[in-house]
Amino acid sequence: MTKIGFVLLVSILLFSGELCNCSYSYGQLKDNYYSTSCKDAESVMKKVIDAELDKDLAAAAGLIRLAYHDCFVEGCDGSILLEGSDTERSALINANLKGYEVIDAAKAAVEEICPGVVSCADIVQYAARDGTVKLNGSTWEVQGGRKDGRVSNAATAEANLPKPTDSATQLISAFVRRGLSTREMVVLSGSHTVGVGHCDKIVGRLYNFNSSYFTDPSIDSTYAESLKTQCPQNSDENTDTQVFMDTFTPGEFDAKYFNTLTERKGLFTSDQTLFEDARTKRSVTSLKSEGRFQKEFGQAMRAMGGVGVKSVGEIRKTCGAVNSNGLK
Repeated sequence: MTKIGFVLLVSILLFSGELCNCSYSYGQLKDNYYSTSCKDAESVMKKVIDAELDKDLAAAAGLIRLAYHDCFVEGCDGSILLEGSDTERSALINANLKGYEVIDAAKAAVEEICPGVVSCADIVQYAARDGTVKLNGSTWEVQGGRKDGRVSNAATAEANLPKPTDSATQLISAFVRRGLSTREMVVLSGSHTVGVGHCDKIVGRLYNFNSSYFTDPSIDSTYAESLKTQCPQNSDENTDTQVFMDTFTPGEFDAKYFNTLTERKGLFTSDQTLFEDARTKRSVTSLKSEGRFQKEFGQAMRAMGGVGVKSVGEIRKTCGAVNSNGLK
């Protein structure tokens, strides 16, 4: 990279917010990474993950979200899995994450055949792919080679993960800081096609929105009234009540999420802004194509899977705790 190009890149990152403490060198990641060190690793993981999802299919969407929440904080290093009173896992923003037990089961299975070889960080990425396929979504080749991190902090998670109230500008900035494009941000948002939101994160759009509008005017009026029946104002149950984010085919991994946005039925501000903002509107419209979305989703997941990959770390014995003997 030329000196001018480097200065320009740094200027862009500084303008968009604080620099992410991540490395964007993906050279250590490879397709078929475990083909020699643990040749049956992928098939064993898939068998276990499928069996776990047969017991609780709702965890499939959770596995996709788990990968995203892992990569956006300390990089894709399995830090989201670490247990403790002040870890990312304990952060309020991660309170509704699902799929930990699936990761633990997959880890236990590969430890039986190849102890100390397969990282928890890699398992998170394989599980996200297998969860997508289980929901009738596309597949992609997952790269392996990540090391597990030893740092996990709740406050860092709260500071780095995008919020349901974020604007397109904030979302673009968050993804650019991690080496991901605006287009990839919109594509990855398409995973909300199998997502749910909780009423307590929605009521701010439905009631007393601002001094000019009681309800957010970017919401389709009929949809807004439907949401109000599900999420009453000041209800004690709003923290537990769930609403599907895809109004067309909830629970199916397809491109209908983008139809939801073009009809102004995005559940969160961070959803609907993708159609309202000129920088992302064309991507939303083009991704209504099923084939295009399915193809690009796998590509975007591979790109996200390279964020903040560590060359120094460990291979945890169990995913919920760091090894007692230090780095490996």
